[in-house]
Amino acid sequence: MTWPCAFGNVAHMKASVIAGLVLIALGVFGLVKGGFSFTKDRHDVKVGPVEFSVAEKEHVNVPSWLGVGAIVLGVGALLLGGRRR
Repeated sequence: MTWPCAFGNVAHMKASVIAGLVLIALGVFGLVKGGFSFTKDRHDVKVGPVEFSVAEKEHVNVPSWLGVGAIVLGVGALLLGGRRR
């Protein structure tokens, strides 16, 4: 069974085309957002039935050159992956 997609049949898409699209999406996301945040839970102290836990919010910055590089690599993968051999 093939799934319809704007780019044709997904089953017939090459891995390089899919990787290119993912790299472009991640590069644009990195440029627009500038980074991402996540919450890390730590369990510090457990005294009897009472447990104290701490949730730390951490932020990871994505450099602009990394976002641009991901877009360039993604476009390259699309151009090279779309060629017929």
